[in-house]
Amino acid sequence: MLTASNQTLWDVETQVGRINCRLTGWANYFCLGPVSKAYRLVQHHTRYRLRQWLCRKHGVQERKYMHFPDPYLHDELGLVRLTEQTRDFAWAKT
Repeated sequence: MLTASNQTLWDVETQVGRINCRLTGWANYFCLGPVSKAYRLVQHHTRYRLRQWLCRKHGVQERKYMHFPDPYLHDELGLVRLTEQTRDFAWAKT
């Protein structure tokens, strides 16, 4: 698991790159049909797990996970936005 507690030795950029690679591969494999809801759920879970990992890595109390808001995860760290990938899929709108 990429966000396990034994993975905190990786630097943040490398870890986000590994997560992006998995997310992009998953999204490309499951891109047919109505995927918008599934992409939202996966994106929400990915953000939650990445926040937990960042809290463990930086010693932030787990209840303070909002120290890493969505814009920080996507704009600063470069986490891929799955929901934006469905914009051009006519069949993915639901």
